[in-house]
Amino acid sequence: MSDLKKAVGGKAAVADRPAGMPEAPQRSVRVVMLALMITMLLAMLDNLIVGTAMPTIVGDLGGLEHLSWVVTAYTLATAASTPIWGKLGDMYGRKGIFLTSIVIFLIGSVLSGMAQDMGQLIGFRAVQGLGAGGLMVGVMAIIGDLVPPRERGKYQGMMAGVMAIAMIGGPLVGGTITDHLGWRWSFYINLPLGAVALAMVTVVLHLPKRKGARAEVDYLGAGLLTLGITAIVLVTTWGGTEYDWNSAVIMELVAIGVVSLVGFLFVETKAAEPIIPLHIFRNRNFTLMSVVGFMSGFVMFGAVLFLPLYQQSVQGASATNSGLLLLPMLLAMMVVSLIAGRVTTSTGRYKVFPVVGSVLMVTGLFLLSRMDVDTTRFTSGVYMAVLGAGMGFLMQITMLVAQNSVEMKDMGVASSATTLFRTLGSSFGVAIMGALFTGRVQDEMAARGGGAATAKSAQLDAASLAKLPEAAREAYQFAVSSGTHIAFLVGASVGLVALIASVFVKEVPLRGAGPATKQAEAV
Repeated sequence: MSDLKKAVGGKAAVADRPAGMPEAPQRSVRVVMLALMITMLLAMLDNLIVGTAMPTIVGDLGGLEHLSWVVTAYTLATAASTPIWGKLGDMYGRKGIFLTSIVIFLIGSVLSGMAQDMGQLIGFRAVQGLGAGGLMVGVMAIIGDLVPPRERGKYQGMMAGVMAIAMIGGPLVGGTITDHLGWRWSFYINLPLGAVALAMVTVVLHLPKRKGARAEVDYLGAGLLTLGITAIVLVTTWGGTEYDWNSAVIMELVAIGVVSLVGFLFVETKAAEPIIPLHIFRNRNFTLMSVVGFMSGFVMFGAVLFLPLYQQSVQGASATNSGLLLLPMLLAMMVVSLIAGRVTTSTGRYKVFPVVGSVLMVTGLFLLSRMDVDTTRFTSGVYMAVLGAGMGFLMQITMLVAQNSVEMKDMGVASSATTLFRTLGSSFGVAIMGALFTGRVQDEMAARGGGAATAKSAQLDAASLAKLPEAAREAYQFAVSSGTHIAFLVGASVGLVALIASVFVKEVPLRGAGPATKQAEAV
């Protein structure tokens, strides 16, 4: 697409670039990338910071019975709006839609900080989530527009670094803000970061305007997809916690989800501008990367949930430094992602990375499943590093291959679909691994006479654990290590699916893969 020649800073693209891939000045691209990384940080930090502040929020606003909805409302709105933001960017122009999502996110942040009761906070968190749905997909789609897949590896380390900073710094920042400024600032902190991102994107990013949408937005498809995603997320959020898995509510939600998604698929075959064009799934690599993304999301968020729980409950680590407990995994992920990106840029080859990444992911999860009450922090750290290395090979490569598998006009929907599959994977991972973990902990506590602790299984931190009688404490530690075993063993089994999918990926040359092949690779 020659109309992208003014993509960054108004500079013209080099004539022999693949169609649709402008060659922007490196300095301008770096400035845009900095703005995009700040936006990524906004999206990733929010739940981590707010999660730390939740006990204080409940103490101030009350409404403990509605606590889970503060997170659920945000998650639902984010997941449901993600594919819609991607499609709107494709139809009406990436920059304006992206800026709109940032503004909505910031409005939701301000309103959440001003909430006077739990009902208001839940509603405002939904507004915030609507904006958040466009943040990550906007970042990925703009990168897909500006940077050829061959050169995108240069920036993978930066993206992995942002993820590591968010996961490590989020709980620490959240705790510090809550203790010294009050819980409302856990929302207001988004404003300065968001203002910087808005200003930089507005000034530096110059994507050409679209000629206009070729057809009306697929409102029916959007509605059915939103209903289906909402039902799925509620099933994975409520199943086994708020309601039994075989309860009428869960069964009704499953039925609503299935009917809605089947209806969505039918509507998409008829729509002039489908929210998710089904033809993109005809590309084998895109479909396989969607599977890998789902499985990696399943594993990643399950690991983030259960590793700190194990280290606090079994190894006696402090909850205050829970973000630091994941440091071996996150550092390995960041370093490996950087290396994989550089190698991809210099060689143009990438198939080996999802395969090796899946092998390491399965290996790391299997090792983590072997942890027991006697496993040292050093040993568990090594196991986490193996898992982190596997995730480092997978996290950005999946998006890169998915984007390389579609035409430029579908960059937004490809980015949003890949992001959506990873999000849904994380929902299923937390639900399934969580249900198995909790069930095993309760069974072991009952079998070992855990007594009063049984009712609070899977909820005790190091401080609470220290107050238990020795017999109950030892029973609980054994139960948690047993629950961790089954959770990570299931994760390893899921990782095998990602490995099988990775083996069948076809190594298609990346766009922008060097002078000798540019004409052949242009699409």
